[in-house]
Amino acid sequence: MAYTHLQSKLVKGGSAVACALAVSLAIAGSAVAQDKKAPAAKAPAAAPAAPAAKDAAAAPAGSKSAWVKLCEKAQIPSKDKDGKDVAQEKNICLTHHERLDGNTGMVLVSAAIREIEGNPKQHLMIMVPLGMALPPGVRAAVYTKELWDKAAKNEKIDEKLLKPIELKYSLCHPAGCTAEVEATKELVDSMKTGGGLMVLAMNAAAQPIAFPVPLDGFVEAQSGKPVDNAEYSKARQQLMGQIAQHRSELVEKFRKEQEGKGGAPAAAAAAPAADPKKK
Repeated sequence: MAYTHLQSKLVKGGSAVACALAVSLAIAGSAVAQDKKAPAAKAPAAAPAAPAAKDAAAAPAGSKSAWVKLCEKAQIPSKDKDGKDVAQEKNICLTHHERLDGNTGMVLVSAAIREIEGNPKQHLMIMVPLGMALPPGVRAAVYTKELWDKAAKNEKIDEKLLKPIELKYSLCHPAGCTAEVEATKELVDSMKTGGGLMVLAMNAAAQPIAFPVPLDGFVEAQSGKPVDNAEYSKARQQLMGQIAQHRSELVEKFRKEQEGKGGAPAAAAAAPAADPKKK
């Protein structure tokens, strides 16, 4: 798994490096894992439901969790004792979860805890699709397992029990927009014991959109060894191929239905979906 040209846009603290890694994860690969107990995108303030998804997500082969740990070396800019700019090779790890649209392969939401070698601070990174309003940023909240189960049953949630997390957008790219905030020990600990992370973003019409992120398997992924990047890339390419095939089958089915009705298929429907790997 290689870094993109975004590596040249490194900034203090390594946030751009991590964003580059997040972009590379969006085009890397792994086996399919199904999210379990994911609420139907219900969130505080009765936010509208997120787009439907098959919860196809990247995870190690044989894992029941959609969380996966990936690491890669990168050049991190810093200052030497004389104040000169220098670059040091550091290991960057993301304990990462992504939720894909099963029909298009588009990343609906991804979340990650970023760790940089030698830096005691961790960061929570969340990526949402393009088209969101940037000034409000992203809000999130960790639900306890009890609250997550209630949300899954569409039961009312007492918002006073939630501790909102405010994230500011740091970078937008073809795959989506990434927001981040420092992940304090309290936040990481709550994710280790929580049931899920509910993400809220505002769309262009100023409507809140909710994206649920189950936390099943987060602890095991973060504390475990990173997966092999080559195997991860290969498996996710296979996943994208399956999604592209499914898309082609839907287009062909639509075409036959239109022909059966005596009408010409719409040009937009007849055109195959763009290959995500070519973005």
